Amino acid sequence: MNEIHISNIANELNLTLLQVRAVCQLLSEGATIPFIARYRKEATESLDEVVIASIRDMLGRLEELDSRKEAVLKSLEQHGHLTDELREKVIAAPTLAVLEDIYLPFKPKRRTKAAVAKEKGLEPLALLIFKQEGADPDQEALSFVDIEKGVETVEDALSGARDIIAEIVNEDQQARSLLRDLFAAKGMFICKVASGKEQDGVKYKDYFDWLEPASNAPSHRVLAMRRGEKEDILNLTLAPLEEDALALLEKLFVRTEGKDSGQVRMAVHDSYKRMLSRSMETEARLFTKEKADAEAIRVFAENLRHLLLSPPLGAKRVMGIDPGFRTGCKVVCLDRQGKLLHHDTIYPHFSEKGENEAVLKTKELCERFEIEAIAIGNGTAGRETESFLRNIEFSGKIPVIMVNESGASIYSASETAREEFPDLDLTVRGSVSIGRRLMDPLSELVKIDPKSIGVGQYQHDVDQSALKKSLDDVVISCVNKVGVDVNRASVQLLTYVSGLGPQLAKNIIVYRDENGPFESRSKLKKVSRLGAKAFEQSAGFLRIIEGENPLDSSAVHPESYHIVYKMAEDLSCSVEDLINDPVKRSNIDIKKYVTEEVGIPTLNDILEELAKPGRDPRKELEEFAFQSGIEKMEDLRAGMKLPGIVTNVTAFGAFVDVGVHQDGLVHVSELSDRYVKNPADVVKVQQKVTVTVLDVDIDRKRISLSMKKVPGEKIKSENIPEQGKNKKFSKKQVQPVKPKNTPFNNPFEKLLNIHKV
Repeated sequence: MNEIHISNIANELNLTLLQVRAVCQLLSEGATIPFIARYRKEATESLDEVVIASIRDMLGRLEELDSRKEAVLKSLEQHGHLTDELREKVIAAPTLAVLEDIYLPFKPKRRTKAAVAKEKGLEPLALLIFKQEGADPDQEALSFVDIEKGVETVEDALSGARDIIAEIVNEDQQARSLLRDLFAAKGMFICKVASGKEQDGVKYKDYFDWLEPASNAPSHRVLAMRRGEKEDILNLTLAPLEEDALALLEKLFVRTEGKDSGQVRMAVHDSYKRMLSRSMETEARLFTKEKADAEAIRVFAENLRHLLLSPPLGAKRVMGIDPGFRTGCKVVCLDRQGKLLHHDTIYPHFSEKGENEAVLKTKELCERFEIEAIAIGNGTAGRETESFLRNIEFSGKIPVIMVNESGASIYSASETAREEFPDLDLTVRGSVSIGRRLMDPLSELVKIDPKSIGVGQYQHDVDQSALKKSLDDVVISCVNKVGVDVNRASVQLLTYVSGLGPQLAKNIIVYRDENGPFESRSKLKKVSRLGAKAFEQSAGFLRIIEGENPLDSSAVHPESYHIVYKMAEDLSCSVEDLINDPVKRSNIDIKKYVTEEVGIPTLNDILEELAKPGRDPRKELEEFAFQSGIEKMEDLRAGMKLPGIVTNVTAFGAFVDVGVHQDGLVHVSELSDRYVKNPADVVKVQQKVTVTVLDVDIDRKRISLSMKKVPGEKIKSENIPEQGKNKKFSKKQVQPVKPKNTPFNNPFEKLLNIHKV
């Protein structure tokens, strides 16, 4: 392990060296994040999954930096530039940007203007002028005029010398560092509509004449502007005031008011306009993109977590319905394990005869398969099908529940669905997915690429590898938090269990199919290629319901079973007694069981698990119904108060399904009567809310909603926390909508003029 990296990570995350070292050691041994967080609390002093993931990510970035340093040192050595001093600088570089600045003067490059000037023998002249010791540039340049070398005049010589000086300025490490800070602190996004694209880019009209500080531009706006640029609708630049940048460079390089300094000043200006401004803008754009990506990915991951941990109905016999008008509603009947028993089609919306036949068939299927709940997809004809079902008088109470079917069509056409139901139509597969989502959202949603679930923000614009890594972390975290019934789980669900993966998951299914259900966790060791390490990592997250050992259904790890046995022995009772009798558990003195390997955190976890062995940590499912009679956008009126379900949370607000096939937006300013900086602090995906309709735009399919007690009421500025205010720019400067041709009344107007299309 690299102790320097451990020290840097500890300082950055405000952790102890022991904590970071323990996590790094466990990760290097193949331990997973859920396993470390749950079963190695003594080693890490109870660090949670978020912190452990941060350590892993920082370690990865530092290792990438090390790899780049090795490549730079190898290049410097190959080209004869490497000195002891340069080696020390490279090794000590704290960031990739600093490393590249050190390497830049020696980096193999194409034939530049400065290289051409050096070939003409003008480097001595450039260095003489750059010293700024009072030399007369015109006089000194005379001796460098050489027609054979292509230097025909004094101005040719001076021009070449300035090219060399400009490159020196461009490669100066201090200059680049100061400019980088300037771009970060005072850089502005300058966005204009591309010539002739006004009609094509209506959705980007807010950005047709847009200016805002890059330092606090929100993620969604950065990604929106970049998308508009990619689609050739917008022209986007990022820069501070040019005079600020030039003043900074002049202070650094121009020392006098003499003629030689005048040449240096010209070279400095040329260096900034031709080289530095471009490279700094590229860096700044990359930095703001990474920052915007990180926020968008964070929002997506948080939404996905809440969706995956949605309350399950549990093991019930379910009828799943994929609603439709012309093609009818595809109906499936599932047993308590989610196995398909029957599928059919009803046509309740086709005609009165079709409705009557649908009523009879639905009642008959519910009775034949003893259906305990009905799940309806919330797509086309969803509300109409819901109304139809609620009007049926079943022999017993059967709850009718609408299910978010986002991504169900992706599953229907997937390899997973084809393997499971090779002979069934896509719509029937979709109905099965809808029914299973009600029973256990987590088990069903893991079969779908998280990006297809529809709870993200600009997910196609962010770094895809970073997005996949983050979403995989969330799925793994959720699966292991809930635990997996090894005798019922699909191969997709088992894949995400700590220590397993696709191949071991398949091997478990094969063993289960050949030998029947697992009676104990210890039998997992008989699975092909499931060795001691995989068993250690996975066993605590796999559940054996009603198996030989009651602890096998709990989150107590097999490595700790002996502790529970000892507790039971000391109290002269069985393990079952410990689980069933809270009085006996209250008599346990956990300090008696502390050892060098097992501490209080693990012992507390064991006691908590004995009190609720294998209990699902997710909340219980609550019945929900949309407002009766409100089924399409045309039914909405301003002022209506309606029940709804949050379907997506973004940086600018939350989308809410009110049952009209089009989600409405609760803008961040309408989420609460108090100031809200982060919508996720107020609402979560799948949360049930009450909203007020503010406006309905049927042509643009937009619904504006509010969650305030007094909708539309503005929050007084004095009530806004300081961090929610813009300290350096007036409100007028950062408003997204500005009348066309109205100039910005601020010092950055020059930037807009400079970058006019």
